[in-house]
Amino acid sequence: MPRSLAGIDVFACVDAASRQAIERRCAWRRWAAGEQIIDRETLSNDVYFVVSGRVRVVDYSDTGHREVIFDEIGPGGYFGELAAIDGEPRSANILAAEETVTASLTADAFVDMLFHYREAGLAFMRRLSEIVRQSTARIMDLSTLAAQNRIYAELLRQAKTGGGRPPNTAVIHPVPVHSDIAARVSTTRETVARVLSDLAHRGLLHREHDSLVILDLQRLTDLTQRHRD
Repeated sequence: MPRSLAGIDVFACVDAASRQAIERRCAWRRWAAGEQIIDRETLSNDVYFVVSGRVRVVDYSDTGHREVIFDEIGPGGYFGELAAIDGEPRSANILAAEETVTASLTADAFVDMLFHYREAGLAFMRRLSEIVRQSTARIMDLSTLAAQNRIYAELLRQAKTGGGRPPNTAVIHPVPVHSDIAARVSTTRETVARVLSDLAHRGLLHREHDSLVILDLQRLTDLTQRHRD
């Protein structure tokens, strides 16, 4: 199991000797795909750093039948910092989306680190600012876009350009699961399937092996903004 924090964003400015001292204070663990790392109902405040793999930030409706996906965090990211800072209960559940290795610090050790290493503290504050901006954008989308437009916006968010592809095109790899898109944009799996089928019939989207290809980025962007209140 790798035991290095060298790839974690918040430690990028910390010298190697200091980072190694922090590594020795960490608890290291490997998680299987689908395993729950943080349960929103538990009273814990450790901060976790994603060394390898990918985790998903989710919550569920009161009945447990509706899943909402807030974010996915890959190598270099971290989670659990809000409870460490304010001492309040966890704000979401964290699941391993694939086999994942994490390192974790206690809340006290994490806060001490932020105060001791000024650049790390600044990096942390920039991350919090990013979370606020992303949340604001998501609230605006949910408030002003119809379900189909929110699906368009999510496709654009996941799309990657470049890599030798023709201009005004993009690829999403792997092909996104309909239920995952639905959980991200607060709609149903059936609605996602219908919208993707419609885009395919309109010549804006098609499947290549295990990827989805967007054939006209500008037109899909225009459709996303249409009917915004």
